[in-house]
Amino acid sequence: MRERQVRNPEPGKDDAPEPIRLDYWIAAILMAVMSVIAFINILSRYLFHFSFAATEEITINLFVWLTVVGSGIAFERGGQLGMVTLFNRFPGAMKKGVVLFSAGLNAFLFLLVDFYTILSIRDELTLFRATSAALNIPVWVYYVGVPLFSVFVFRGIYRDAMNRLAAG
Repeated sequence: MRERQVRNPEPGKDDAPEPIRLDYWIAAILMAVMSVIAFINILSRYLFHFSFAATEEITINLFVWLTVVGSGIAFERGGQLGMVTLFNRFPGAMKKGVVLFSAGLNAFLFLLVDFYTILSIRDELTLFRATSAALNIPVWVYYVGVPLFSVFVFRGIYRDAMNRLAAG
């Protein structure tokens, strides 16, 4: 039988529940809103033989936001793709360098995503002024969630790197 690992040997220190973090709340709220919208659309389709076309537009954009928030959670948990078999063959000092290099590449990728999304937002605000087809909402409203929620991605990348460096 496997023994349970104790995080803190001092009694009473870990008795308090961990507070629910903001990224968990955002992910839960986005998922709940998407579920309610889909459920209402299904009910309306079967009861009234009418489908709300606008619900698809909202759901797709909320899904993009949920993906960004979820990426930050996945990074923090070490759930991103990796080449563990190759990584485990490296000596300790090289592993630390690879962890830092990987974290830097991941952060650079999301910096690029944010940069080009912000450029798109600027273009939508100044040049195009496009609106969504179904709800006539300015398109930049949907775009703004990506750089906003990328804060959680950068935090996840940082925490994952610190956990891997501390583990040695």
